[in-house]
Formats: sequence, C-alpha cells, structure tokens
Amino acid sequence: MTTPQDPFLERSYTSSSSIYAQSPGSELDTPLLEKDIQQLQQQPDPAIEAVLRPRTLTALTVLLLCLLYVAVTPDIDSTETNVKLGITAAIACFVFIGMLQFRDGPFVRPHVAFWRAVLSLSVLYQMALVFFLFLNKHQARQMLKFVYPELGVPLPDRSYAEGCELTMDNLKNQIDIFVLAHVLGWYAKALILRDYWFCWILSIMFEVMEYSLQHQLANFAECWWDHWILDVLTCNWLGIYLGMKTCEYFEVKHYSWAGHLRHIKGIKGKAKRAVQQFTPHDWTRFEWKTTSSFKHWMAVIALLVVFLQCELNCFYLKYLVWIPPEHPLLTYRLILIFFFALPATREAYQYLVDKNTKRFGPHAWVILANIFTETLICIKYGRGEFPEPAPLSVVVFWIVFTSSLVLYTVWKFWWLPKTRKQKAGGAKKDE
Repeated sequence: MTTPQDPFLERSYTSSSSIYAQSPGSELDTPLLEKDIQQLQQQPDPAIEAVLRPRTLTALTVLLLCLLYVAVTPDIDSTETNVKLGITAAIACFVFIGMLQFRDGPFVRPHVAFWRAVLSLSVLYQMALVFFLFLNKHQARQMLKFVYPELGVPLPDRSYAEGCELTMDNLKNQIDIFVLAHVLGWYAKALILRDYWFCWILSIMFEVMEYSLQHQLANFAECWWDHWILDVLTCNWLGIYLGMKTCEYFEVKHYSWAGHLRHIKGIKGKAKRAVQQFTPHDWTRFEWKTTSSFKHWMAVIALLVVFLQCELNCFYLKYLVWIPPEHPLLTYRLILIFFFALPATREAYQYLVDKNTKRFGPHAWVILANIFTETLICIKYGRGEFPEPAPLSVVVFWIVFTSSLVLYTVWKFWWLPKTRKQKAGGAKKDE
C-alpha cells in the first residue's frame, strides 16, 4: 500500500498507526482507498484535512482546561453526586485519551477516532466486569442500585408457556415492543456476521438453548409456535433478511469518497456527502467456508459458541442482578456489544482467512475477554440459584448432539482425507 505523504493522512493510514495498513485482505488496503489517497495528495481538500489532521496537543489543552474548570468551581456537598460525576468524567477522560492514542481498527468510517472510542469503551467495560467479578451478587445488586435507584428489587418469574393453543388471540398477546427489539437484534447480527447460513444456524441454536435452559430461567419457557413461528420464522427471518439485504446493498454499491466538498455544488450536495461519511468506505463479504478445512470448521464452531454465550449472558445477568427486561441498562449493553462486535468480527475473519495476518486484532481480543468475564460472573453469581437438575431429555439430546459433532469432525477431517489419500496411492501403484 502506498504510504501517504501528506502529514494529515499519516496518522490515519500509515502502518505505524494501524496494524491493518499492510494486510492484503484488510478493508484499509483496497485499490479504492489507494486511489482516494492519491487524489487527496494531488488535490488536498481543506475540509478533509481538518478532519484527519492529528491535533493531539490541542486535544490535551482542551482536556486540561476542562479539568482546570472542575478544580476551580465550588464544591458540591452531595457525596453521591460527586461520585457519579467523578465516574462519568473518568470514563469520558479515558475514552478521550483512547480516541487519540489507541491503534486504528479495520474501519475508517465515520472516522478512525470513533472506532478507537469503541475500543476504549470495550476496555472500560472489561474493567467494570473485572470489578464486579470481585463482588458477590448482593453487593453487585446494591452497586447497581446506587447508580439506578429503581433497581435492587427481585424480578417476578414470568413464563411464556401458558395458553399455548395456536389462536389469533394468543398470537396477539405475545406481540409487544420486544418483537421489534427481536427484529432489530437479528438485523444487527446479520450486519455483523454477513452470512445467511451462519445467522440461521445461530437462530435455530438459540431456540435449542432456550429449550435446554428453561428449567433454570422461566422466561425461556415458550409455546412451540412462539419458538418456531414468531421467533424463528417471523422475527428472526425478517431481521436476517433485512440485514443481509443491507449487506448486499453495501457490497454492490459504488463507493466514491474522493469528492472535495469545495467542488460539490449546493448545500444539498454537501449535506449528502456529509451523510455518506457515516456509511462504510467499502464492504467485504464474509465467506466463512465452514468445511473447507479443520481450522475453518473449528473457528466457525468457536464463533457460534461465543455468540450464543453472549446472548445467554444477557438473560442470566439480568436475572441474577435483578434488572427488568425493559430497563435501559440492558439496551445500553446491547448497543455497546453491537459496536464492539462489528470490528471484532471483521478482525476475527481477517485473522482466519488471511495468512499474512499473524496478530489477533484488539477489538476481537477485548470482546472475547468481555464475554468470558461475563460468563464467569454468571457462574459465580449463579451458585445456589439453580438447584433443579437438567431434564433427562436435555441431557440425552446434548450427548447425542456433541457425539455427532465429534464423529462428523473425525470423519470429515481425518477419515475421509485418509481414505482419499489411500485410494490415490493405490491408483498410482496400479499405473
């Protein structure tokens, strides 16, 4: 990739600031981007220069002035208010520093600093999870109650497996705001995974997990038509379909980012170009090639497990620390996980398919730590919460399923290649 000469581009596109700059499969290393950079070098646009030029000293000055303002303002007597403001300011300060100093990720739109901020939030989330890991569940509930006074109240057990006759009245009773959330959730997953089959397998497996764990969480108990008609064939399908159509649109769309704002006539044209800044610079189709090799097979299984565990963590955490389903804290987590997962999955895909990529990306690394730490918290807080053993049918199913998966893996990646090799060797001897 051609190294840009303009100083304002060096911070964003050179190999010193991004581990992806010289990776052949990276979204940063495309002919389109090279063409854009060359055009920017030939005809620098003041508007783009203003956005991309590093201003670390200016940013430091602004940060210090803000802290100076806090230091000279009158004290607030409320300890609770001071603690909340201090935590908020510490988070903002860390994200601000991360935007300036963290490595670039695989995405450049709307700005590389935005994705550095996402990585900063992911690191902060990991630090918060580690903190909660050292608390017990009662202390965790009180800590959340300190931030959100309405929390700290035991949740009522709610089962959706009542009145399971397939009637219009029963169907209408199950339709609420969470149906829209369901569709949006699978739309987001489609944007993250960019593969129909992957999304469908994940969709079906999550329903299987609900069947398997409904003896622990009552809200996993649903009517059969709720599982397969409302969830899989309606909400999940609609979300996956719309998400994949969005992926296809970005994939075939012609991207032209080199247009200078000063050369665009009219306010409408300039506004359109400004909005385009929030769409992808280019788009990479994910081809997971699940059974092409043992490495791909295990990577896809691992990714499925990670996604399923991330989904389950949400349900277990809200049950264990008493967060109602409609509380905004859960919405914040889902939004954060979505933005964490977008670059993380791109980095994981890059690591899987590109032989020249020797390093696991920071977004993927941190989100794996997030999900694993969430799982540890669920295990710790769940002690004594689920005394009922798993039904025999569930145990038998998972034994059969796991055994079948292992047998298929052995057959596909050891026995079948060995047999083909022996046949090929025998054919050569006959010749």
